[in-house]
Amino acid sequence: MKGSGTVSGTRRRWLAALLGTSGALVASTVGRRAEAAEDMKFPGDEPTHKVLYQFNQADNTYHEHVLGSASAMLREYTDDIHVVVTCFGEGIHIVAKKPGRPVEELIRQRVTSLADYGVEFHACARTMEGLNWKAEDMLPFVKVVSVGAADLMELQEKGYAYIAW
Repeated sequence: MKGSGTVSGTRRRWLAALLGTSGALVASTVGRRAEAAEDMKFPGDEPTHKVLYQFNQADNTYHEHVLGSASAMLREYTDDIHVVVTCFGEGIHIVAKKPGRPVEELIRQRVTSLADYGVEFHACARTMEGLNWKAEDMLPFVKVVSVGAADLMELQEKGYAYIAW
């Protein structure tokens, strides 16, 4: 009988060790899930990251760089970033239904695609006024702001990182 007590005691110690390890694994998993839940963003939550680009040139290479950077930021931060592109001066043509300057079709498609992913495009009303454009002359997702430079300043005051080329 003594031998069976030893086997039983060994089994108990082995079972206790196994349960202790399993408990630690469960606790670790629950802890990671709780951390992940804290990092999750839901619709309407304020994003951790906010970035602002200015778009004020007519050059195609410039367009590609700015839009490429905005795309990279979306890929990097997915649903935890808000991106705004403020367009004024010669750069406003990328958000017009009928641009007054040549804008490559690929650039127009990228702008629309970025808007579909939540990037906001702002257009300067002062620049539009100089071109005799109205809000209805802009692409449907464009927000008209009174002064493009003021938009840049105000968004920076709200914590947006300002990126200029």
